Amino acid sequence: MAAREEDRLWRSALLITFAAVLVRLVFATVLPLFPDETYYWDWSRHPASGYFDHPPAIAILIHWGTALADLVGVDPSPLAIRFFPVLAGGVATLFAVKIAQRLGGSGAARTAAIVFSLMPLAATGLVLATPDAPLLAASAAGLYFVVCAVQAPRGSAQSWQYWCVAGLALGIAFTSKYTSILLPITVTAAVLIRPSLRMRLREPGPYLACIIATIVFLPVLYWNAKHDWISFRFQIEHGLGTPKGSAIKRELDLIGGQLGLVSPIIFGFAAHAVWRTLRRPSDDARFLLAVVAAGSWVFFAYSAMRRSVEANWPAPSYVPGIALLAALSSTPSRDTWIKRGIVLAGLMIAIIYVHSLVPILPLPARRDPVARSAGWNELAARVELARTTLGPNTYAGADRYQDVGELGFHLPGRPQTFCTCLSGRRNQYDLWPSYSQVAKPGDNLVLALDETPDVHGTVKALSPFFTTATRGTLAPLMRGADTVSLRRVWMLSGYRGGWPARQP
Repeated sequence: MAAREEDRLWRSALLITFAAVLVRLVFATVLPLFPDETYYWDWSRHPASGYFDHPPAIAILIHWGTALADLVGVDPSPLAIRFFPVLAGGVATLFAVKIAQRLGGSGAARTAAIVFSLMPLAATGLVLATPDAPLLAASAAGLYFVVCAVQAPRGSAQSWQYWCVAGLALGIAFTSKYTSILLPITVTAAVLIRPSLRMRLREPGPYLACIIATIVFLPVLYWNAKHDWISFRFQIEHGLGTPKGSAIKRELDLIGGQLGLVSPIIFGFAAHAVWRTLRRPSDDARFLLAVVAAGSWVFFAYSAMRRSVEANWPAPSYVPGIALLAALSSTPSRDTWIKRGIVLAGLMIAIIYVHSLVPILPLPARRDPVARSAGWNELAARVELARTTLGPNTYAGADRYQDVGELGFHLPGRPQTFCTCLSGRRNQYDLWPSYSQVAKPGDNLVLALDETPDVHGTVKALSPFFTTATRGTLAPLMRGADTVSLRRVWMLSGYRGGWPARQP
């Protein structure tokens, strides 16, 4: 009877995970693409083993999706771009559930499936094509196989085989996002701290895992070496650079972000489960998971003392955190509060999903994160009209990499678009051929720029290199009747050659 109940609970966990993936696929179909997604889509059109901002995993997944769309004879769509990232999110959930099962049986697996699927972090973030999807999938898989390895008899073939698969998963995590380095660091810390885990260092498994992960990561290392380590340098400066602004505000923003992306009750119980395990670990696997979760939180708390930390950055820490939460011993009070946390998380998700389709929250569009995906079709239509007006040999672009990606996706024929990038942070477009390297004398350029009372600074800087610069139509980005932001179309004709220097 007990075995039947375990099977039923495990099937329930799988069904919940599968249903969550289906729901995400539906929303991946109806939600317009966000600027970062089209930026990564543009990467996928230029296959490489590295990019300015991140390693190549997200570009690979998007490339697979668009290739699949081409194979079945349809144009790339939001679903095509998000298809494999959404599946990667499902893989992340599945391995989080399997970790919980190894700790506490199928009942814990079902609890983990419900909690992980309903966390706003997963239910919304894993709809989008971002590097977090492959990062979570590979990190969860790697952590699962590490748990299997430390639960296997010391010195057994089974143990080192698990370590090898964990190394493969870790290598894939490295090719997804550089913050994945926290996983081997925290695992190593756990092994060094706990005497029974230190015995594992006498086995070949951990060293084989490191070798395999490094081999998988070698193409990314090679790309960075060829590009003066630009990607590494950018991410280190991005997260640990010179402090700016108020550290207290950044810490409060980080905490608030976690409460919003995980839900307050679930976050509190996950933190309690990690703390309780660190104080009284019942076995090696639980201790290791607690150190991985706590180590990640400590690092990002430190990072927030120097620079702003995006709320999604600590996402991999919730794989071990939720597994430990699900595997806690059941008590009536705890179970009641977990149910309340699940209901609250479900309510938060329902509101977010409805608001993503029809605005129901009292947020002005300029401050609404969902509205950042709105209006790009209309802007592209105005840019295309200007290109048609100027005639052949007319290119399009903008002065923000996000705008360039959106234009590239929404313009007819999806042509190559250019980032003027005369100010603002550096990005992938700085590494590709610029307009001045591609255009010939006499060519034209249509730009979508922020609306300004006077001539836009980019137009002023470019005017000496073109025969004429004409102010075109106003192009507001709208969500319904609400204005998100204003763009102005500018038409620069008769390219003369040359290009202004980039501003620091």
